[in-house]
Amino acid sequence: MIIIAGTLEFQDSHARDEATKQSSVLQLATREEEAGCCAYSFAPDPCVPTRIQVYELWSDEDSLSAHFKHPNYVAMRDLLRSSGLVGSETRKYRINLAEPVYDENHLPRADFFTANPLD
Repeated sequence: MIIIAGTLEFQDSHARDEATKQSSVLQLATREEEAGCCAYSFAPDPCVPTRIQVYELWSDEDSLSAHFKHPNYVAMRDLLRSSGLVGSETRKYRINLAEPVYDENHLPRADFFTANPLD
C-alpha cells in the first residue's frame, strides 16, 4: 500500500474553496475509474482557510504509476495550477503493516499489537 499525504496552499480562501468545488468531479472519477485507488480526497483544512489536505491510498506502485499518466491526474494537476495554488508539499509513504487503532476493549493503541503484515 502507498499513502500520499500533504497540503496544498492557495492565495486565499475563495481560491481554495473553488478548487475544492471544481475538483470534486475529478476526485470521484479517480476513485471510480482507476484500478488500485482505495482513497482519493482533497479536502479543505478546517483550521487553515487557504489550505487543502491531500490524502490518497493506492494498492501498489503500478496503480500509482498508472494514475500519474491517467487523464484524471492531468486534469486535476491543470485545475489546481490554474486555481490560485501558491505552494504544495506532498509525500508518499510505502506501508507494509496496518492495524486498528483501538483494541478489543475500545482503547487506543500506539503500538502494533496484532502484527498483520499487508503483504
